[in-house]
Amino acid sequence: MVKRHVVGAHYGLRDWLVQRVTAVIMLVYTLGVVAFILCANGASYEAWQELFACTWVKVVTTISITALLWHAWVGVRDIWMDYIQHVGVRLTMHVLTLLWLIGSLIYMVKVVWGVA
Repeated sequence: MVKRHVVGAHYGLRDWLVQRVTAVIMLVYTLGVVAFILCANGASYEAWQELFACTWVKVVTTISITALLWHAWVGVRDIWMDYIQHVGVRLTMHVLTLLWLIGSLIYMVKVVWGVA
C-alpha cells in the first residue's frame, strides 16, 4: 500500500462556503453604501458622520470588514499552499499574512468604533 502525500490548499466544502457567504455579505454592504450615495444627493461630511454614528451601521460595517478579512485569508492561504512548495517559506507567508490581517482588524475596530 502506497501512502499518498497530499499537498495543496484545503479544497473543502467549508472553505468554498466561507468564500461564497463572505462574498454575499460584502456585496450586500456595498449595495447599501451605493444606495446611500445615490439617495443622499451631495451628502456632506456631517451626513456621513451621522450615518456612521448609528450603532447598527457600525455593527454592519464591522461584520462586513470581518467578512472581507476572512475572505482574504481563505484566498491568500490557498494561493500560498498551491504555489509555495518550500514549507519554511510557506509558513513564513502564512504568519505574515495573518499578522497583516490581525493588524487590519485592530485598525478597523479603532476607526469604526472610535477606540483610542
